[in-house]
Amino acid sequence: MNKTTLMITALFVLAIIGAYSVYQPFLLSMTVAILLTMATFNLSKKLVMFTNSAKVSSGISTLLLSLLLFAPIVYLGTVGVGYISQIDNAGIKDTINTVKIFIEQVPLFKELSQQYLSDAKITGYIQDSTHYITAAGGAGLGFMKNMFFVVVFYFFINFYGDRFFDMILKLLPVSPAKGTRMIEEVSATMEVVFYSVIVTAILEGFLFGMVVSYFGFNGVLFGVIYGFASLIPIIGGIIVWAPVSLYAWTKIDAQAAITIATYSVLMISIVADTFLKPMIIKVIKEDFLKSTVQINSIVIFFSILAGMSTHGFWGMILGPAITAFLIAITKVYLDYSEIG
Repeated sequence: MNKTTLMITALFVLAIIGAYSVYQPFLLSMTVAILLTMATFNLSKKLVMFTNSAKVSSGISTLLLSLLLFAPIVYLGTVGVGYISQIDNAGIKDTINTVKIFIEQVPLFKELSQQYLSDAKITGYIQDSTHYITAAGGAGLGFMKNMFFVVVFYFFINFYGDRFFDMILKLLPVSPAKGTRMIEEVSATMEVVFYSVIVTAILEGFLFGMVVSYFGFNGVLFGVIYGFASLIPIIGGIIVWAPVSLYAWTKIDAQAAITIATYSVLMISIVADTFLKPMIIKVIKEDFLKSTVQINSIVIFFSILAGMSTHGFWGMILGPAITAFLIAITKVYLDYSEIG
């Protein structure tokens, strides 16, 4: 390495360090925007062909993404807050007391019920819930800020898409063919995950909203809530249908509560999540996206679970992407090892 190359490398490293110190608060938003761009690459390419304009195509893609991300959040923040404020503390106390009476019939849980579900404890829980709602509101503002920057970065990365990814290919320490294969593998994985998550969330939210609306609840609101909750693997659905069932038990009757709970378990958790979801992924992958990438649904499931446990909401995007990149770079490493 000659003196000029060494100096340029040192300046490049310094530039990266300086950029990191400046843009560190936005790195998560940038990363998510890059992955979303990769997930919607084929859609953007078709829009460019249709509109003959990268700017118009980027604007349409960004508008669709904004509606997809912001519309449900704004709806929850307006209609949802107003709806929750109408649920009086007395109704919550009645629900908890109903649960208390039921579990006190089981000798094993009677002592625990008297210890943790006394009137004083219930009042304390309700007071604490106000604090949690306030904290959630603060977290929600931070989430909205990240979402805003994701949308902004998404537009510019889409607009400069070819040049942006060409630069990444040149920076990768592998041949252009191997670099292209790596990017395509990550992109294909993100594409399947992105569209399948959206479709299944809409499907499960629709199914839950339909049943609760029959019993007088706001079907659209609870459908949106359930759709977001369904993104959380394993426990996502139960954190919505269980409280709703208990509240229905108190305010309507036991039959309504049993119907909501049974329907949620059988129709959504078993039929939709266990049987329909793999079919949806297969249709999206093979028929809609025409993708030939080999994706193990179990790997995707655990990558989403691990991602969300580490990075929260955005983990459902980061988890599969990091996993796909690890698999791709491992294949490249093995290829080089065989050559060596």
